[in-house]
Amino acid sequence: MWTTQFLMVSAVVELGAGLVFLAAPGVPMALLVGPASVPSAAIVIGRLTGAALLSLGAACWWARHDTGSAASKGLVRAMLIYNAAAAVLLASLGVRSVTSGLFLWGAAALHGAMTIWCVSLLRSAGVPATRGG
Repeated sequence: MWTTQFLMVSAVVELGAGLVFLAAPGVPMALLVGPASVPSAAIVIGRLTGAALLSLGAACWWARHDTGSAASKGLVRAMLIYNAAAAVLLASLGVRSVTSGLFLWGAAALHGAMTIWCVSLLRSAGVPATRGG
């Protein structure tokens, strides 16, 4: 049940973020890094980010009822890697940057919480978060 809820929350968050990054990448980038102008290369990277987030969200949505399979456990592991990396990258940006956007620390905290949720799910399922192969 908790895995289903995690996958549904992840799907909604990532699909929403992905759509925003695809449609108007300058908006979420400004909200994360600050109101300075966003260069055109960053717009392309923002749209690529949107496509990746849509993929993650879709995978979570489609796996939400298949919580006992090896594939869904692999998906939770993948989301653990993504959320941990996002939390660290966003937090380090906030610490190192003179300016930050309105949502930077909130996004870092959200990804940190999702990381903890992933670890909790994997532990409760008896699956080591870092087990190979």
